[in-house]
Amino acid sequence: MRFFSSLSPQVSSLLGQTTTCHWTEYQTGNQCCPKCLPGSRVETDCTEFWSTSCLSCLEGTYMNKPTGRRTCFICRTCDEGSGLKMKSSCTTTSDTVCEPLEGFYCVDPSDNGCESAEKHTTCKPGQCISKRGTASTDSVCSDCSDGSFSDGTFPSCRPHTQCGTKNLQLLKPGTTSTDAECGEHSLNKTIIWISVSLSVLLIVILAAVVFSFKNKMEFRENATASNSPRDENQLCVTTTIVMSSFTNRKKPSFNLQSIKRPAC
Repeated sequence: MRFFSSLSPQVSSLLGQTTTCHWTEYQTGNQCCPKCLPGSRVETDCTEFWSTSCLSCLEGTYMNKPTGRRTCFICRTCDEGSGLKMKSSCTTTSDTVCEPLEGFYCVDPSDNGCESAEKHTTCKPGQCISKRGTASTDSVCSDCSDGSFSDGTFPSCRPHTQCGTKNLQLLKPGTTSTDAECGEHSLNKTIIWISVSLSVLLIVILAAVVFSFKNKMEFRENATASNSPRDENQLCVTTTIVMSSFTNRKKPSFNLQSIKRPAC
């Protein structure tokens, strides 16, 4: 968009005299021309008959004050690699405003936001975060004292667990970075082990008694069955045995005898 400044030009034609322009004007040669308004730039300088011709800044550029420049400033970008993110976007009259990312703080503040940021200090195990970092300040870490601990993420150091107050045995003392480890007393473990062992033994004994009783019952049933009377109708098997005898050495003789087996 083309427009002309409403301010009148001041032309100095006096030779050898230094030209001093008003803050709303810019000097070009030996004359003072009206500056273009914020959001615009100079297209052509003023003349004795015409005021300054101005053009609006294009998208991605800006001019935040009255100017005699022929180009607008390029809008900045917020670089995540520098720990920044955009707070407000660029317009024709203002530059992009950047601010630190979450977990970062500004190390180079400016009138137009932040130029660069760094990550908050990470507290080490054995330290607590006594003061959390903000967008403008870093985190502050403090060492834990004896009898307390922190993994580096606690806002304050925590006291070690007292195993005795929980009727537990101390297995491993605590350090400035780890809590104390507690466990059951050895006597309790022994009692539990004995109880389990006795229970298993009792089950084995009961199983043996049941198995023995069952075998005895089966033996008695078999014995009773073997002593029961024979069935009168049961057939007896008669076996004929050929008996041979030698009446003399030359001529053997054969006799048939029948032998009855006991009833089946």
